[in-house]
Amino acid sequence: MIGDFVDEVNIKVIAGKGGDGAVSFRREKYVEKGGPDGGDGGDGGSIIIKSTLNKNTLVDFKYKKIFRAKNGENGKNKKKAGKTGENVLIEVPVGTCVYDIETNELLSDLKAPEQYLVVARGGKGGRGNARFATSTLQVPKIAEKGVEGESKNLKLVLKIVADVGLIGYPNVGKSTLISRISNAKVEIADYPFTTIVPNLGVVKVDTGYSFVVADIPGLIEGAHLGKGLGDQFLRHIERCSILVHLIDISCFERDDPVEDYIKIRKELESFSHILSKKKEIIVANKIDTIQKDTLEKRLVDFKNRTGKDIFPISAYTGENIKELITMVWNHISKEKIEQQKSFQKRLKSIVTEKIKIQPVSYEPDPYIKINVIKWDNETFEVVGDGVEKLLSRYDIHQKDSRLLILNTLEKNGLNKILRNAGVKEGDTVYIGNFAFEYIP
Repeated sequence: MIGDFVDEVNIKVIAGKGGDGAVSFRREKYVEKGGPDGGDGGDGGSIIIKSTLNKNTLVDFKYKKIFRAKNGENGKNKKKAGKTGENVLIEVPVGTCVYDIETNELLSDLKAPEQYLVVARGGKGGRGNARFATSTLQVPKIAEKGVEGESKNLKLVLKIVADVGLIGYPNVGKSTLISRISNAKVEIADYPFTTIVPNLGVVKVDTGYSFVVADIPGLIEGAHLGKGLGDQFLRHIERCSILVHLIDISCFERDDPVEDYIKIRKELESFSHILSKKKEIIVANKIDTIQKDTLEKRLVDFKNRTGKDIFPISAYTGENIKELITMVWNHISKEKIEQQKSFQKRLKSIVTEKIKIQPVSYEPDPYIKINVIKWDNETFEVVGDGVEKLLSRYDIHQKDSRLLILNTLEKNGLNKILRNAGVKEGDTVYIGNFAFEYIP
């Protein structure tokens, strides 16, 4: 891509880890035996993507590609919970598709403004020891660790949201046309590939409504295979309600307008089924440069060879431009009015909406598959996914946490599995980074 227009980027999002629960006991004057008062850890912050009308390119992600949310704070004494980690809000242009790179799954197509997508949830904070007090365990020295937040590699792909797509070979007058009918300010020059990025313009109609036109950089034969500039931008016209196919009827630079039309149509059909089915208005431009009788012959020839009507204009002088705008609006007005009503209704409802995010939580599976690795004749290690999850949730160096871990593993046959692995009395057994002397 060239300049400040970027329409495809890869980013990494990392949600915050939940804070650890606290192990704490009351320490008060005149209170002989204080009870447990360790508070819960705060939930980790999440990563949220929001669509906005204030942006029209993904250039912000050209250099900043990693987004991290804050971790939740650890719990405190006096049953004080840690603060929740701050969320990260990422704004993208309306029309952005969000893909999970690992699975190639489309997570969301943000077609409307003010849409929100939670792409990485923060981890749930761990419970403090005040939560573990029971009649049989009145002084619990146990707390949960916070859960890790989600982490994802994402691909953001922008498909410009325009009502009308201007297409055609380079230098047929698309930039001149969009500058005349809209508020777009574009560079116009007499050489191919003047337009190297899509230009957007807003066209106002007499009814008080407006529509958006996208001037797509010139297509050439083989564009869908990567030739020229057009292949980079074909996806931007997939969302358009209608295509305006501009033909240079003057034949000064290109010999046969019909052949040009047929070749561009083949590019659209080769790129996607969606583009091949789009409604189109075929427009003959540069009529100011040829004699009227020559123009009539070429318009008739086009009709005879394609079976399709072609509407003559001059983007340079403005001839038939108002009629073209009316023609386009008549094709898209019903859909556009419904869309604008829907957007306005959505924007009003956004004020009362509140995003609810369920943090990533984890409760150890009561049924754990245990494996034993033999490092040497007297050293063994207990491993397995379930074991790792237990260790990620509880601190094995805390006495009561260690008992919980061992009791859970024993319920899943730890002693029998160790014996079958050849562990003998006095051998060293590791669970995580904690070593035990094995006693049957």
